[in-house]
Amino acid sequence: MADGLYQRYMKAAAEYRTHAAQCRTCTQARRCTDGQRLFESFARLQDAYLAQQRRPRG
Repeated sequence: MADGLYQRYMKAAAEYRTHAAQCRTCTQARRCTDGQRLFESFARLQDAYLAQQRRPRG
């Protein structure tokens, strides 16, 4: 699961970066509809991955 979550997190980050680099509407402060959707997906996966990393192992 950890590797799958990490892979999805990295894929979402790459998709958002690609979109942001090509979209003339998206800025740091504002995003178009697609940019917002991609950013929210990235942020949700990032939060899940980091929460998983903080959990004690054992």
